[in-house]
Amino acid sequence: MVSTHATGVQHSGSQYLPQRPNTTANFSPNQELLPLTARVNHHDLLEIGGCDVTTLVHSFGSPLYILDEDTLRSACRQYRDTFGQYYKGESQVLYASKAWNCLAVCAIVASEGLGIDVVSGGELYTALNAGVSPSKLYLHGNNKSREELVLAIESGCTIVVDNWHELHTLVALAENSPAIRIMLRLTPGIECHTHEYIRTGHLDSKFGFDPNDLNEVFAFVSQQQSLNCVGVHAHIGSQIFERQPHRDLAAVMVQWLRDAAKYGLTVTELNVGGGLGIKYTESDDPPSIEEWAKAICEVVQSACAVENLPLPKLLCEPGRSLIATACVTAYTIGSAKTIPEIRTYVAIDGGMSDNPRPITYQSVYRAVVANKMSAPLTETVTLAGKHCESGDILIKNAQLPKTQPGDILVVMGTGAYNYSMASNYNRLPRPAAVLVANGEANMILQRETYQDLIRQDCLPERLKK
Repeated sequence: MVSTHATGVQHSGSQYLPQRPNTTANFSPNQELLPLTARVNHHDLLEIGGCDVTTLVHSFGSPLYILDEDTLRSACRQYRDTFGQYYKGESQVLYASKAWNCLAVCAIVASEGLGIDVVSGGELYTALNAGVSPSKLYLHGNNKSREELVLAIESGCTIVVDNWHELHTLVALAENSPAIRIMLRLTPGIECHTHEYIRTGHLDSKFGFDPNDLNEVFAFVSQQQSLNCVGVHAHIGSQIFERQPHRDLAAVMVQWLRDAAKYGLTVTELNVGGGLGIKYTESDDPPSIEEWAKAICEVVQSACAVENLPLPKLLCEPGRSLIATACVTAYTIGSAKTIPEIRTYVAIDGGMSDNPRPITYQSVYRAVVANKMSAPLTETVTLAGKHCESGDILIKNAQLPKTQPGDILVVMGTGAYNYSMASNYNRLPRPAAVLVANGEANMILQRETYQDLIRQDCLPERLKK
């Protein structure tokens, strides 16, 4: 544990909405993308969670994921309390842990009353070992292995069934087991404006039963005493700013509840998925958590009233909007290359192995220099990673103060799909991660070593010299 100068984080009752502290320097629009506890101290250094970022890098190395506990807890409580305020029935917020699944993150969100959405045996195993109750765990996936299904059945979590093959496998596995608690994932056929790789609700998707099979699926499940179908699930994509697609989804899903009742299925849970986008740049304008959740609650309640149905238990699965803005990644600046009248490249000690989103999704980020927070932004540079890949560009046309080797670059909004998609490309060890709160820093992920990189390697005896 590292302890540094702590700042006063304000708590506002059960809402737990810390206010951004006053700073000794004016925040630029980019700096407003930082976690809630971010401040600039009297030495012009960035602090997060009361911890000096440059000290964190000195203590834990670089690159470094820095997770602000207050910002994560604040988002959890906003989701939880908003559904409690606007929905008249029972509700449960689930954290979509594919965004960042590790013991500490699972433990934090569970302590705030959230359940967890997992998409593999590994994520399920992690959540169980973090102490999360199986009753609040939901296993997703379009091609769950037999071993993953067995683990889910033995642990007692809910299985979100994606296809016919999985249904038949579960029926076979359930012969010597109590009734397996399942939900059915259906494709709603709703488009939204987001990257094509993260749209999951339109008909041409690998996820979920085709809506044309709806009646056949309900009929089959109703005849299986070994399956306890408690609900329906759908998800329309990720990083969505539009509100109407989610309203449309909620209305469609209530009709599914009505159709399930025709087959004698007592479906009591409705899971509308997640997908709310976040503000990665100053021009992004997503709905707030409250605006999104309120719209979902209103549509479900209205549609149930029209269909004369009792209110189901309402579930949602936010991931990015819970954790993305709670984390930054700190890098150390190294070499630079200026190509006259074209561009200047500034290299960092990480890149596509710790953040594959720019090269995969053309994602856009913003950055600040942690040790020059009030310096004027005089340079336009392209931030390049250190990998042997021309496309390893973290940020194009970044507006920064004049930099030099050894400066600490902080990229904002890296809590979602950075660590979870990290790789060992070029055999780079994956970074460490620290959790910061009230001036203390606790390691939650150790930095990999070179020994870690070869731990699973096997050298045949005949190749040894």
